[in-house]
Amino acid sequence: MAATARRRETWAAFGFLSPWLIGFLVFMGGPMVASLVLSLTDYDVLTSTRFVGADNYRELLADPKVRTSLANTLVYTLLHVPVTMAVSLALAMLLVRAGRRSAGFFRTVFYLPTVTPKVAVGVLFLLLFNGQVGLVNEVLGFVGVSGPDWTSDGPWIKPGLVLMGAWSLGSTVIIYLAALQDVPRDLYEAAEMDGASPWARFRAVTVPMISGALFFTLIINTISGLQTFDEVYTAFYGSSNQQSYGNDAALFYVVYLFQQAFQFLHMGYASALAWLLFLIIVAITLVQVRLSRRFVYYESE
Repeated sequence: MAATARRRETWAAFGFLSPWLIGFLVFMGGPMVASLVLSLTDYDVLTSTRFVGADNYRELLADPKVRTSLANTLVYTLLHVPVTMAVSLALAMLLVRAGRRSAGFFRTVFYLPTVTPKVAVGVLFLLLFNGQVGLVNEVLGFVGVSGPDWTSDGPWIKPGLVLMGAWSLGSTVIIYLAALQDVPRDLYEAAEMDGASPWARFRAVTVPMISGALFFTLIINTISGLQTFDEVYTAFYGSSNQQSYGNDAALFYVVYLFQQAFQFLHMGYASALAWLLFLIIVAITLVQVRLSRRFVYYESE
C-alpha cells in the first residue's frame, strides 16, 4: 500500500510538473538542441542544409565583427550593471525611509517603466539623446554644459544607453526594497549604540544582510546586459536612418547575431554565435558564483 501511494504521489507530481516540462522541451530544450545542430551546418532557409562541421566556429573566431560586437557588449555590461545596482539601491533605501503611503506610490512609479515596450524605449532614446534637439542636451545647456552627440559620437553611445537603461530599473529597486525591509532593526540599533557612523552601519550591517539580493541582481543584470538587443536595434538599426546611426560603436553582439540570422540568412553561423554567447554567459555566471562564496552572507551559516 505504501509503495502504491508513493507511485501515485510521483505520478501526481509529474502531472503538476508536466506543463512546465512540456513548455521547456518545446520552447527551450528543443530549440537549443536544434540550434546546436544548425551551428554545424550551412543553412540559409531557402536551400538544403549542408553539414560543415566546426567551420562556423572557426569563422566566428576570425570574424572582426564578432570581436567588435563582443567588446561593445562587454563594455556596456560593465557600465550598466554597477550603475543599475547603485542607483536601485539608493532608491530602495530612500523608499525604506519614506512613509507607508508614499513608499507604495513610488514603488509603483519606479516599477511601471519596467513594463514599457523595449521598442518604445529605443525610440525615446533617440528623442531624449538627440545631439541637436534632445531634451538631455537642452537640460545640460541650462547649466552651461555642452552635451555630446549621444547617438553618433562613438565614445558616448554606450554611456547614453546606460543612462537610458536606468529608465527600467524598477524590478531591481523592488528586490532591494524587499531585502532592506527584512534586515533586523536591532542590528542597526546595536551598531548605533556602539557609535557606528551611517556609512559604517551601511557597510557592516546593510550590505552583508542584503548580499544575497545583491548577488542575485548582479547575475540577472549581467545576463540582461550581455543579451541587450531591443533598445539598441530600435535606436540604431531599425529606422530609415540606419546608415547615419548604425556605426560599429552601436554594434552589440545580439544585434550582429540577429543580422546574420534574419538579414543575411546565415542561420548556421548565427546559431554558432548564439552558442558562443551561451558559453560566455555560463562562464561569467560560474565565476560570479565562485566569488560569491567570499562575499554573500546567509543567515543559516
